[in-house]
Amino acid sequence: MDAATLSFLHGVFQEMQQKQDWKAALDALFASLRGSFVFDNAAIYLEDPLTQKIEVAYARAVGREKTAGADAAWGESVANDVIEKKQMIMQAPKQDGVGKGRLGLAHLLGLPLYLGFQLRGALVFVRFGGPEYSEEHIQIASLHAFWASALIERNELQKARAELNSVQSQMRLQDDFVSTISHELRTPLGFIKGYSTSLLRQDTVWDAATQREFLTIIDEESDRLAKLIEDMLESARLHSKTLQFKFSPVRVDALARDVATRIHTHFPDLKIVFDFQPTPPIQGDGTRLSQVFENLLGNAIKYASNSELVIALRAVADKVRVTVADHGEGISAEYLPFLFERFYRVPGERPVAGTGLGLYICKQIIMAHHGNIWVESALGKGSTFFIELPIEQKI
Repeated sequence: MDAATLSFLHGVFQEMQQKQDWKAALDALFASLRGSFVFDNAAIYLEDPLTQKIEVAYARAVGREKTAGADAAWGESVANDVIEKKQMIMQAPKQDGVGKGRLGLAHLLGLPLYLGFQLRGALVFVRFGGPEYSEEHIQIASLHAFWASALIERNELQKARAELNSVQSQMRLQDDFVSTISHELRTPLGFIKGYSTSLLRQDTVWDAATQREFLTIIDEESDRLAKLIEDMLESARLHSKTLQFKFSPVRVDALARDVATRIHTHFPDLKIVFDFQPTPPIQGDGTRLSQVFENLLGNAIKYASNSELVIALRAVADKVRVTVADHGEGISAEYLPFLFERFYRVPGERPVAGTGLGLYICKQIIMAHHGNIWVESALGKGSTFFIELPIEQKI
């Protein structure tokens, strides 16, 4: 092999390597080698592992008659023969094609595609009107098949790696969740057990004020424990799409005020500003939407405890948009894409109680309303959560 050929092949390899998409890499491969191997159409057929049927995974018309749309010109029957016989197949033009122009004189060449050691498909080349495939042409076509197999295999490995990384990430989140939820469950149980045991001691007499204090703590921790359990059950039902929604007309402004009022009774120093414009009622599940507002306000209290909260309401086209904004520490941009994932908690030095389920539950509820929820944030400036809900529900 001379230096010019080596340099040419090196350039082809480099161009393919730079393409992230395997089909774009194939485009580059076929375009580069077409000077030494002329063809009009090329198609890759891959076998579906489940159905055992072949499907077109890639097809390009690059030469003469490339505007023609004849299905027969893509060589599906040849691809089937290649896979069935596990060998290269050449097919000369059929006699009934004479007189029909170039499309009637199709020379087809099919080559097997192996991924690893398994036959998974076929690469078919089509020439309209000839010439016939020579031995040199077959060798070049075989190189095409080899490189095409390598590109397809690389693509499948990349997909498998991405899926594996996703599974590993989910497993890490679940491990973190188990650790977190164990701590979150033990804390209220510890309070309940400790104070109830103290009240039951025979060697100590507690005055009425102390008894009431202990019982208040037990009551609050019981509520906290019930909320944790309900979040886990709710998350599971949303994840499995088994949670039932009851839609009826809902005034979002009244709903938001009711939730804010309940929150304010527990946090009297919290300043909440309402910036509401007139909006029509929506079709929604008031109980579930209240849960969304409670989660968002609860998050703002946890992560921006000294900040004023602004709840705004606007009508945007055929939707109602709600924003919940704070002026707290903000969230780093690298964490924003993961905020609504199940079990996800923003890493940080400051420990904050939570299971990583709240925002996941919010997103699932809003999606069930055919709406959208997202967040915008900047470090040191605060965070704003956006909710858009359609006024009329899709049937």
